[in-house]
Amino acid sequence: MVKNQKGFTLIELMIVIAIIGILAAVAVPQYGQYTKRAKYSEVVTHAAAAKTGVTICYQEESILTNCNGGANGIPADIATARGVIATATTAAGVITATGTAEVDGKVYTLTPAEAGTAANNDLRLDWTVGGDCVAANLCRD
Repeated sequence: MVKNQKGFTLIELMIVIAIIGILAAVAVPQYGQYTKRAKYSEVVTHAAAAKTGVTICYQEESILTNCNGGANGIPADIATARGVIATATTAAGVITATGTAEVDGKVYTLTPAEAGTAANNDLRLDWTVGGDCVAANLCRD
């Protein structure tokens, strides 16, 4: 009489568990970075709103020194933590937003540079992303 084998052998189960362990060892750190980047998007979004305000201010005022937080259509500066934003300021068009410890306190900056000329009626701003969030891969340059 021939006996049919049913189920898995111990070796097969150990191989499957080892594969799952290897995948988990790679996935867990990546998941942590992914969630931190998702949380940091709140800092970037706030800075984007201020960027729109600075752009409008520059179009109306033709000078960046008048483009400060809480004036000329630019959102007010944040001095006390809100969500993952520790602070956010706009001074002479330069936007600086800092995350809380939850996102490692990384800084995100948007620096405008005047481009075009008033004589040609093509005044515009070119933006440069900076801060230590770029190296930490929490924001894009």
